[in-house]
Amino acid sequence: MSRGTLIDLLYLISATTFILALKGLGSPKRARLGNGVAAVGMLIAIVATFFKQVDGHNLYHVWLILVAMAVGVVIAVPTARYVRMTAMPQLVAIFNGVGGGAASLVSITEFVHIHSTHPATYVTLEVLLGVLIGTVSFSGSAIAYAKLQELMTGRPVTYPGQQVINGILGAVGLVLIVIILVSGQTALLWVLLALSFVLGIAFVLPIGGADVPVLISLLNSFTGLAVAASGFTLGSNLLIVAGTLVGASGILLTRLMSKAMGRSLSNVLFSAFGSVITASGGAGADARPVRSGAPEDAGVLLSFASRVAIIPGYGLAVAQAQHVLRELAEELEAKGIEVFYAIHPVAGRMPGHMNVLLAEANVPYEQLKELDEANSELQTADVALVVGANDTVNPAAKDDRSSPIYGMPIINADLAENVLFLKRSMRPGFAGIENELLYNPKTTLIFGDAKDTLTKIVAAVKAS
Repeated sequence: MSRGTLIDLLYLISATTFILALKGLGSPKRARLGNGVAAVGMLIAIVATFFKQVDGHNLYHVWLILVAMAVGVVIAVPTARYVRMTAMPQLVAIFNGVGGGAASLVSITEFVHIHSTHPATYVTLEVLLGVLIGTVSFSGSAIAYAKLQELMTGRPVTYPGQQVINGILGAVGLVLIVIILVSGQTALLWVLLALSFVLGIAFVLPIGGADVPVLISLLNSFTGLAVAASGFTLGSNLLIVAGTLVGASGILLTRLMSKAMGRSLSNVLFSAFGSVITASGGAGADARPVRSGAPEDAGVLLSFASRVAIIPGYGLAVAQAQHVLRELAEELEAKGIEVFYAIHPVAGRMPGHMNVLLAEANVPYEQLKELDEANSELQTADVALVVGANDTVNPAAKDDRSSPIYGMPIINADLAENVLFLKRSMRPGFAGIENELLYNPKTTLIFGDAKDTLTKIVAAVKAS
């Protein structure tokens, strides 16, 4: 077997592992295995590449490549290892941006390399599309990271005629590509690069913080397309397969997230949703009355329940209360009480956020129920314990046609006989709208930090 054939076979094995990894990532139980399979496949691909010959020559600048890889490992491993679960979406955004930037750099390098050889038009087109898409993904991901990390406002940044200007920028980018194809002017490549950078920023600025996770998924798809374009440019079937898989899965995930929020993708991208806070925050003499209680009261109510539904949200991640929540569930189960977790598709800041958070606390996968299954069982629950969730349990999504979240599928916490709602304050969630569930006669509010409150509830359950 020749060296080329062996390398192609290894690339085929790598591509197969990527497909198997995506299958594994579809289930919380198999997600860790899927991630490991993908890592092994990528390792095989990297090692095989070092032995690949291009135009009869071995790989150039091997030591520079190894140094760059070592620097990447030193930066990436500690970052990924010690990042807090609440910051996972930011990590995904910045890593995705790096991928888009890398694809753009590859395309720029190839354009400079092939310019004097008069390549076929479609080859130059692939390179230029790689520059445009990769750079948009890079700069857009940087702004998405800044919004989620609160380095800038998470609210939409808008100005008159913004979408028109963005449309013009996109059209000018496409015109530049056509001009470069026709004239071959190298200098215009740098104009395209600068324009793409500005377009990525302008595209992300009007998107509110609550919608940024959907945006990240879309940008991830852009990065995949840029990588696929690089694969065509370099003649690498592996990059084509990997990039296409990322692009396709990113688009599918974007559509699923939009559906889970009951909104179209165009609404997410262009509506500047979340720009106005409509709730009063519960301050002032005119605030509507709510029923509040102490953690000890919640502990007693839970102790005498037969079935408890736990509905986690981003506030659970912020408080790092997942381990205490699992302890509470174990105490309830020790008393013969059935416990299950109702997981909304967009609970947290990205799909699977809650699943990973609870898996970190060793919550059994069997207790995690997705939206439809959870809603079918909530009407048999004695208590729905809402921990850090808000918009995903807001009845306005199904009752109020004037609400901006109307039509979004929610966890129907109000179907339970009693609702315990753990909140820091009466402030609204990401959507910036008031939650009618707070004023439901079934609801008892327990104010305070989720971790501290849950700790007190665990003590109360033990004492009951």
